[in-house]
Amino acid sequence: MDEHLIAALARIAEALERMAPPAPAPLVFDDARLYRHDPVTGAFVAAPDYGLPLDLLMGIDRQKTRLVENLRRFAAGLPANHVLLWGVRGTGKSSLTKAAFMAVAAEAPALRLIEVDRDEVAALQSVFEQLRGRGERFVVLCDDLSFEDGAAAAKALKSALEGGVAGPPENTLFVATSNRRHLMPRDHIERGAIAAAEDAEEEVSVSDRFGLWIGFPPMDQNAYLAAVRTYAQRFDLAVGDLDRRALQWSQLRGGRSGRVAWQFIRDLAGELGKALPI
Repeated sequence: MDEHLIAALARIAEALERMAPPAPAPLVFDDARLYRHDPVTGAFVAAPDYGLPLDLLMGIDRQKTRLVENLRRFAAGLPANHVLLWGVRGTGKSSLTKAAFMAVAAEAPALRLIEVDRDEVAALQSVFEQLRGRGERFVVLCDDLSFEDGAAAAKALKSALEGGVAGPPENTLFVATSNRRHLMPRDHIERGAIAAAEDAEEEVSVSDRFGLWIGFPPMDQNAYLAAVRTYAQRFDLAVGDLDRRALQWSQLRGGRSGRVAWQFIRDLAGELGKALPI
């Protein structure tokens, strides 16, 4: 072959190599137990451990038991169900998921949690495929999931959970939190006669892919005060009118919940000049 042609081909090959995207970095999950998936870069970014102990979540003992039991089965390689935690705002759905994960991960070194944004449901199948076959076991959490984009997002999630021809990865468990049991946008529910019947069926049927539904009802006054008292005792926040102040705080917030109780405790700790560990 002509030397000039060989040199030209070599230069073309070098140029194409420079233009080619770099090979993806190997996935490493040794730096942390919690990760966040970056939808822009596709990277799994390490996050600090979740600091709220499981025993500080009050008024949701039944929900704790069911979720922890399911996570322990999954961590042990036993059959376990994808989980939908649904209920009113501030009742501890996300906090319970992370606190329960930390409790189980303390017993299962291979367990990891990856949080994905609710707007990247369409990328879930790709995420699952990257995790397939690895030695770790992954809880994939999507907080505040709903289908504002309609049936297309619902189809993407169904496809990810069913796994296509290969089936879902054995080492992944999907956990979602939502304010709505059937994950449908509020205006879709209210305008059901206008929405296409096929879209409504597609969105509602996604919730059937979750084998374990865990409901979170509104917190009553006794449970709210019990949570406040437990927090105050744990963090040595002694005041004489604790219950009255806690109820006034909830009235200003327009409701009672675990989140409202914790926000009151944070305010009280700041007032007393005491630091909180979390």
